[in-house]
Amino acid sequence: MSNLFSGINARLRGASSKPSPNSKSPISPTSEDGRLSSPGGFSHRSHSSSNLSSKLSPVPASPLPPTANMASSTDDELAAYHLPKPLPLWLNPAYAKHIVKGNFMTLSRRPKAVEEGEWVACQVVEHYRNLWNFVSIVYQKEENGQSICNPTTCPRMSAGGNHSYTWLNNRFEPIELPAYEYMTLMQRWISGKADDEKVFPTNPSGVSFSHHTQLTPSALATDGADDYIGKRSGFPKEFSTICKTIFLQMFRVYAHLYWAHFVEPFYHLNLEKQLNSCFSHFVLAAMEMKMLTPAELEPMQPLLDLWAANGTFPPDSKAYEGANLKAGNQLLKLAGMA
Repeated sequence: MSNLFSGINARLRGASSKPSPNSKSPISPTSEDGRLSSPGGFSHRSHSSSNLSSKLSPVPASPLPPTANMASSTDDELAAYHLPKPLPLWLNPAYAKHIVKGNFMTLSRRPKAVEEGEWVACQVVEHYRNLWNFVSIVYQKEENGQSICNPTTCPRMSAGGNHSYTWLNNRFEPIELPAYEYMTLMQRWISGKADDEKVFPTNPSGVSFSHHTQLTPSALATDGADDYIGKRSGFPKEFSTICKTIFLQMFRVYAHLYWAHFVEPFYHLNLEKQLNSCFSHFVLAAMEMKMLTPAELEPMQPLLDLWAANGTFPPDSKAYEGANLKAGNQLLKLAGMA
């Protein structure tokens, strides 16, 4: 995916709101006091908001009927998700397509000769880089001086009407923040961990390789009872826990981008396929490495069901195993694609 974002700058220049060419990741003034130190948080029910610009072309009509019509079905697999009416545009199979063809597991599955800790570290950096390209777009300043994602349009870090995420301060108290501030703090926390040599060591002399399970005695392959991910390459014992938190934070940002910003700006900039490609790759890799649990994927599960049903997720992937194929097929049927 090295050329995935090659057309973004040109599309931004052609958009109605011209971004600043020298804009960087924002610094939230409320976070300078150092009180917000932990990326952990809790999920609770609330409402999210989205910003639809009246200056841009209208969203095309969706072939998906209102959920009121679907409720009459005796086999409504989507009812359990409590989706809004009408359904979000990203649940329309016509807008859930990708720019990448082929089996995503080719990119997501660890090569046998690569040590597990090295692979996880590589995936953290790669997926964070992809995600921040999208976040930087919603941070671009419009003609009115406001970014697309701001405290007015997104007063909470939410993913639809059923999920809102809180940040933990230094007393481990959950506090609500605007999505703009939450994502800024997320970026700082992940960057701080990735730049910490004690967490992500970069000395090439410490790089190891993976034992071949069929040729290596089990005692050597596991390095004993105190074995953990990354031990053989010098990663700390808490490395796996930190990476799981990083993946959880990145997932929450993806969920917010879909629920609050899929139409504006990504659809209006013709970037929905790029977003879909990076997110599906992210989910496949995270599930394969056991960095995310099925319960944590709940805000985006309908889309994952759709991708399992339309063949985006290979049958041998963990994302496919955890999907509700009946729900995905129902989405395809509603769009006339079953």
